[in-house]
Amino acid sequence: MSAMLRSAFIFIFAALTIVGAELGKEISSAQYLHYIFKPLTTLSIFFFAWRSQPVISHSYQKAILAGIVFSLIGDIFLMLPGTVFRHGFLCGLLSFLLAHICFLRALLTDSCFAAKPLAFAGIAALGILNLVVLWPDLPAALQIPVVAYVCLLLCMTAQAISRGLQLRSISGRLALIGGLCFMLSDTLLAYHRFYAPIAHSPLLILSSYYLALWLIAASVTSTTE
Repeated sequence: MSAMLRSAFIFIFAALTIVGAELGKEISSAQYLHYIFKPLTTLSIFFFAWRSQPVISHSYQKAILAGIVFSLIGDIFLMLPGTVFRHGFLCGLLSFLLAHICFLRALLTDSCFAAKPLAFAGIAALGILNLVVLWPDLPAALQIPVVAYVCLLLCMTAQAISRGLQLRSISGRLALIGGLCFMLSDTLLAYHRFYAPIAHSPLLILSSYYLALWLIAASVTSTTE
């Protein structure tokens, strides 16, 4: 199966996931689309990264694959209703924290840490601003986990930018945009959950999330300019 065909399946699965989440607010049976295709989309992205050839390095690919696996686990925890598992959000948060550790590990296989300090300073400023806005509405039990998660997310995103500027390669640019999309998705999720409801939040959050994962998965491929 070609990379283009695998990407087409990812797009279809992601669209069905989003449709299920959007319609599930009014049609309960539509929610099953979300439950089925949300993990299937992330699993498809895993196979996309696994089957990509040639890879820039096996250590980079393995770290990205591990990050996608933790993202899959996080997806499952986050979509569980509170009536089924009340600690789903916290477990999902911890799963994605581990995912970002893996993504950061991948980004450090071929680039220096914080080689572009301005990227880290800019991303840190955005992160601090978001925390200041969200802090009053964060439950006390989630404050430490959220701060830890935000630090890892910001570090991963800043390193993706730094690596992209260092390497100036297709892989670097893909991971750079993927990191920014991940930060956008999580920022939207945080504001929707802790600050104020966002209209069509599943569309905005999930589309940016799956774009982020797909771009990061695509960055494992070694291609010429």
